[in-house]
Amino acid sequence: MGQVDRRAIVGEARHVLVKVGSNVLTTGRGTLRSRRVGHLADQISALCDEGREVIVVSSGAIAAGVGELRLAARPTTMPELQAAAAVGQGRLIRTYKRAFRRHGRRVGQVLLSREDMEDRSRFLNTRNTLRALLGFGCVPVINENDTVCVEEIRYGDNDFLAAHLASLMLSDLVVLLTTVDGLFETDARGRRRLVPVVERVSDEVLGLDDGGTSQRGVGGMGSKLRAASTVTRAGVPVVVANGRRRDVLLRVVAGEEVGTLFLPAARRMASRKRWIGFTARPRGELVVDDGARRALVERGKSLLASGILAVRGRFEQGDAVALLVECGEPFAHGLTNYSSADLARIQGCHTRDIEARLGYKDYDEAVHRDNLVVFDGPSGRTRSGR
Repeated sequence: MGQVDRRAIVGEARHVLVKVGSNVLTTGRGTLRSRRVGHLADQISALCDEGREVIVVSSGAIAAGVGELRLAARPTTMPELQAAAAVGQGRLIRTYKRAFRRHGRRVGQVLLSREDMEDRSRFLNTRNTLRALLGFGCVPVINENDTVCVEEIRYGDNDFLAAHLASLMLSDLVVLLTTVDGLFETDARGRRRLVPVVERVSDEVLGLDDGGTSQRGVGGMGSKLRAASTVTRAGVPVVVANGRRRDVLLRVVAGEEVGTLFLPAARRMASRKRWIGFTARPRGELVVDDGARRALVERGKSLLASGILAVRGRFEQGDAVALLVECGEPFAHGLTNYSSADLARIQGCHTRDIEARLGYKDYDEAVHRDNLVVFDGPSGRTRSGR
């Protein structure tokens, strides 16, 4: 693709979300690097002095706990991971507080679980809390609540937490700081080169992931690519860069050619649509026919019961569901107007027959277009205006 004006894309960002990986902040043995936290605080304070609002999603609690407990390796069982997080989180936030105090700034610790993002009321309450912290001039420092989260309600990787927080706070820019310079590709001669700009997180781009994970963290380039896909489809640019490089955050926001820039969709999505499309976890699936899919994708219509071929899973009215064709990947997410039991009774029937089958008809549509987000594909962009 042609030359990209990075300054025009990221330079005007007023609301910046920065995710910091474990390895950026710790040594190979798990000891927290206070100087690196301090350097990060220097950069964030400089951005705040320019009138920008910055939210930090910081890994490192478990890694800090590993170092504090003098463990030989990262634990593998959930209770030990939670214990390490309990020990390390206090140390991590104290280090941030000391670093920002030098600039006359306060930090606010916020620990979240996946449930906090998926439940709409808790999602909104979290947003109100974060906005209040920013209003007080604080820098929110967010981490997953590893001390209490169990597998069913945890993200397991702060890249995804950062992606969902970007939707929550309507961020203008997301910066994922890691220990590599960005996304690399290998040419025909076996030489690796940095990919400066990614126009779309396609399956080909996802294939560039080397499958590696970090020693002290749980992520890798794969999780960053999937997070970038989510964020950019909502219309927000993402930069993956090396957090160990001097002044990397300031250089990214200044529009310098640092790291890999993932371009956003042409049209930004409203907060509620972001939540439906990317944050609310589908509780079930609706298999639709080709005619219904075309009506949804090409003409922006609502889903009617007549277009439903099968109902999978158990869910209630108002829950998020995935829409797909038989043997296909989900092409949309939406909020259902009827429970799975009721949809199973009315699937394939005409709207005029709903009341006869159920004894009531609160809605003509199974999923209304206002509660629907349609995708181009599993790794594609969100369609404009949906």
